[in-house]
Amino acid sequence: MDAVAAKDSAAAAFYEMDQAQRYVDGRLTVFADLDSRAAARPRAQFTRLAESANAAAAAYIAIVDAHDLDDPGRSPSEYDAARRAFIAVTERLTALTGELNAFAGRLAPQLASLEAGLDELPRRLTAARELIAAADSAIAQAAAAGLRPDDAGADLAAARAALEVLGSRGLGGLGLSGALDQADEVRRLAAKARDGALALPRMAEDIRKSLTAVRTRVDVVAGRAEPAAAAMSQLVRRYSRACWEELRGAQSAIEDGVGRARERIGEADAFAVRQDWKAAQRAVTAARTELTAADRRAAAVTGRLADLDAAAADPAKAAQKARFAVRDAQKMALTDPGGPAPEHVRTLDALVARLEDAPARLTGAHPDYWAYLRELEAIKTAAEDVITRIRADRAQGPVR
Repeated sequence: MDAVAAKDSAAAAFYEMDQAQRYVDGRLTVFADLDSRAAARPRAQFTRLAESANAAAAAYIAIVDAHDLDDPGRSPSEYDAARRAFIAVTERLTALTGELNAFAGRLAPQLASLEAGLDELPRRLTAARELIAAADSAIAQAAAAGLRPDDAGADLAAARAALEVLGSRGLGGLGLSGALDQADEVRRLAAKARDGALALPRMAEDIRKSLTAVRTRVDVVAGRAEPAAAAMSQLVRRYSRACWEELRGAQSAIEDGVGRARERIGEADAFAVRQDWKAAQRAVTAARTELTAADRRAAAVTGRLADLDAAAADPAKAAQKARFAVRDAQKMALTDPGGPAPEHVRTLDALVARLEDAPARLTGAHPDYWAYLRELEAIKTAAEDVITRIRADRAQGPVR
């Protein structure tokens, strides 16, 4: 009877191993469907384990065939040999069942993650289809308003093509990761199409407002050419060449800039008629750039005349800002806990000397007031730099 019990135990062990082997094989099939590349390595590992399981199963079947325990003619020694054979194969089958179960345990986390992704796929597909419907509606509304949603239509067509790829290839062709990525691509393209169509009315209105504003500005800047020419005339008549030489040709530059701006505005109008809003916006931006350059040129001329007139009327007053900056730097240097730093003292003393020497530049029948003003500005900037360095030194703390 011990041999019969051993045979029954072997049969149970064989069944458990077979079930474990079938379970792992099925899980690997699911794994490969979801991510064939990631499944390749565990499939190869399982192949070696399955070969051992198949060999153990064949050994079990051979032992069953070799030991007919229902034969009453068998001797006690034959029953004992059968018992020992069944015990040995049971141990082998049980050990392989343990290896298969451990293998399944190692697969479980990866499969759980993939299956969670599989549960996510329908949600993403639903979102993609809803975005396609929203884009289709937005494009229809834009077209009904007399707009041409060509770019949005192209994006919507691309979204539908991407959805068709997902439908035709599925998990078998794309794998789970590829399918999820494809669903996201459908959503991205559909959202781009929807947003592009919804933005069209706003873009059209923005361009219309921009064109109105830039047309007003072009007239304003054009009106500055004559005052700039008059200011240039005053500069040439009343001040030395050094005061105005780099400003020559200002009137022509202003008029040329205004002319180019008008050309860009004309281009923007043409693009707007064709509903090429992006090109229209680029043309408007180019027109604004031209007007800004022309405006600055006009301001440089009229501002130069105003600065020179002020300096000529009262040179000492023109030096006040520079003088105040030097005094502020001196006061800050004197309040240093350890006394003023020698390098700051040297710099400030040199700036004081430059301030005293600056009026000497105003000699001759036509003094170079512009050189005088630039010197004052340089002194002011140098004094402010000293203040900045003192503050930086204080922020770092005392050097030990």
